[in-house]
Amino acid sequence: MMNKRRGRLAAAAVVMATALGLTAACGGGDEPTASGDGSSAPGKITLTLQTFGGGTNFGYKAAVEKWNRENPNIQVKHVNVSADFENEYWPQMLNWLQSGKGAGDVVGIDEGGMGLAKARPQFFTDLAQYGLDSRKSDYPEWKWENGINAEGKLFALGTDVGGMAVCYRKDLFEKAGLPTDREEVAKLWPTWDDFIKVGQQFQEKVPDVKFVDGLNTWFNVVLSQEAAKHGNVSYYDRENNLIVETNPAVKAAFDFAAKVNEAGISAKLRNFQDPWFAGMRKGAFATLGCPGWMLGVVQGTITEDGEKPEQGKGDWDVAAVPGGSGNWGGSWLAVPKQSKYPKEAAQLLNYLTSPEVQLMAFEEGGNLPSTIPAQDSEKLQSAVNEWFSNAPLGEIFGPSIKTLPPIFLGEKHSQTKSKVENVILGMDDGSIPADQAWQRLVEEAKKVAEG
Repeated sequence: MMNKRRGRLAAAAVVMATALGLTAACGGGDEPTASGDGSSAPGKITLTLQTFGGGTNFGYKAAVEKWNRENPNIQVKHVNVSADFENEYWPQMLNWLQSGKGAGDVVGIDEGGMGLAKARPQFFTDLAQYGLDSRKSDYPEWKWENGINAEGKLFALGTDVGGMAVCYRKDLFEKAGLPTDREEVAKLWPTWDDFIKVGQQFQEKVPDVKFVDGLNTWFNVVLSQEAAKHGNVSYYDRENNLIVETNPAVKAAFDFAAKVNEAGISAKLRNFQDPWFAGMRKGAFATLGCPGWMLGVVQGTITEDGEKPEQGKGDWDVAAVPGGSGNWGGSWLAVPKQSKYPKEAAQLLNYLTSPEVQLMAFEEGGNLPSTIPAQDSEKLQSAVNEWFSNAPLGEIFGPSIKTLPPIFLGEKHSQTKSKVENVILGMDDGSIPADQAWQRLVEEAKKVAEG
């Protein structure tokens, strides 16, 4: 799922805590108080939903509007806290959870934060006490099990899964003399080495535009593929031991990023930062690694002012990624124990994770549903995205999402990911010499694991 990134985290945390403190804590101080059984006193209440991501983020605009129309006494305030999960949203959320105030009634958690969340049962409400354990049959086993905490209690339900494709600018491909038809485009790059060669060809024809946005996006794409080939682990093994230095998946992803860097086809943009969003709008790069949720980031970013919903329509398309699919991304929703209205919050969570709403989110932002009924639905299988040149998203993503392998991420995955990506980004912008980057990456990961 998906936005201003590094260097400003401490200041951002203070600002966000100050700005959101009153609205984030379950409807404010003069709302009805909760009764002893977890239900609310009579009267109108406001539940705060906190998410993260760029563009359409969780794809909940239409779903929240529908809820608010149908539930006049339980209104939802949706706050998208930050586009950047690892460096802003999750550290801030952990501060709120630890302090006992500031977290919303329903909060989003990216896959990278689930290891830590599962190990902190004191932070989250047991959803089974509100009947949500009845939802088990809706989910693939791995998606369900990741919502069970260290005490064996259900604390989160899944929203979406990752999937993988390549978003590309048809108009820029045409300018470079490359095919624009999505099937022909996919034939250009059966392997990642072919992908780089196409990038170099593109660069020769269109020197003022770079082929890829930056190294970090593509590092994650390849890592998600390679992890599936090497035991479905990335930075940590299932005993939470750091394996960055020994896992072939991490080295393969790094080596690919280094090749892209050497080829000179990167726009050197740090994903989910302001220049990256601006570059997307200005056409500074021609391709982008696209898990399902990234489509909403692209479309939402380019049409974000709301006044020009047709802006960019038909410029972008979606093609198969080299090397097969992968599972990058996917999130869950949980109810913090500090919520004053856990019963109503659980009802809202149940609604937002329902197959119906997951399909609404898919339609709004491309977020691929994680529930089996939604995955099996004709609506998904036949889905076409008009803005992305009528790309048949059901055909592109549908066959793979039911078989996406769950990648074990570990308790410290999010913190480790942040440090690893800082090195990849440093190699991209030249602040870290390429011949020193791998060793630096390993060293930074060890600091997190040993800290």
